[in-house]
Amino acid sequence: MPHFGLQLPSFTFPDVPDAQLFERIAAIAGAAEDAGFDSFWVMDHYHQIANAGPPSDPMLEAYTVLSGVAARTSRIWLGALVTGVTYRNPAFLAKVVTTLDVVSSGRAMLGIGAAWNDAESRAYGYDFPSATERFDRLEDALQICRSMFTRSQSTVRGTVAHVDGAWNVPQPVQPGGPRILIGGGGERKTLRLTARYADMWNGFGDPATIAHKLEVLREHCEAVGRDPGQIVATRLGTLIVAETMAEAERRKRVWQEQRGVPDESIGARLWWGDPDAIVGQAKAMLDVGLGGLIFNMPAGSSPEEVRLAGETLATLR
Repeated sequence: MPHFGLQLPSFTFPDVPDAQLFERIAAIAGAAEDAGFDSFWVMDHYHQIANAGPPSDPMLEAYTVLSGVAARTSRIWLGALVTGVTYRNPAFLAKVVTTLDVVSSGRAMLGIGAAWNDAESRAYGYDFPSATERFDRLEDALQICRSMFTRSQSTVRGTVAHVDGAWNVPQPVQPGGPRILIGGGGERKTLRLTARYADMWNGFGDPATIAHKLEVLREHCEAVGRDPGQIVATRLGTLIVAETMAEAERRKRVWQEQRGVPDESIGARLWWGDPDAIVGQAKAMLDVGLGGLIFNMPAGSSPEEVRLAGETLATLR
């Protein structure tokens, strides 16, 4: 059965005052849960990123929001897509995700990547080391988090990060701890680490790109003696679904004009259409070999639009 997730990358709702912002976020998460989405994700950024809006747009801390959403939902899985490894000490991250798992009664997921936003890192006083060191930190974090998810006390000597007798009590509610998703398409390092450590992988691109990444992932799994079927592979993209094609086309034009995306590249980033059209696009992508799809929707999308998206995708189960 495919996994369908909803990512909320924007907290910009022009009609919502700051004091009511979380209520709108909770309403969207609740609509996603009611409509059958399996997971709800937020970004791990401290200000808005360029392809979603100006840095002055509203942005909330990921895990605080997720803990609030956990108290308003009962079934949907919760995670950050994806946590930047440089933003938190890995032992602290393990405690944060364990706490989310306890608060949510066993619904936390750890999405993690090597981090990419050098300007954001400098703005908030975080180190932004070389790509080599960031991937070393990512592997350290994967080892430390997995150990702390499965042991009350952990000692791990990583390349950069270490823990020496770190306690993690209580343990996560989920047996074996929260599932770990690695995000990114790097073929030499990201997909190698996915094969070794992850339960899920998330990438981007058109069907040909995704098919190629899945083949590379299979090769890395073979190299470490792992069944690639143990890893749920997903793809992130933007979704516009409307009751009619005409309305979907109108929203697509608005989205495209706001971002200046040329016609020839829009299909790799955005799907749009009525429910039948979206089902066809989703089925074609799943047939490439994915185990699920994760979508975000244009900034300001309503709970009703989220509900229509979830109900549309549910027909593929």
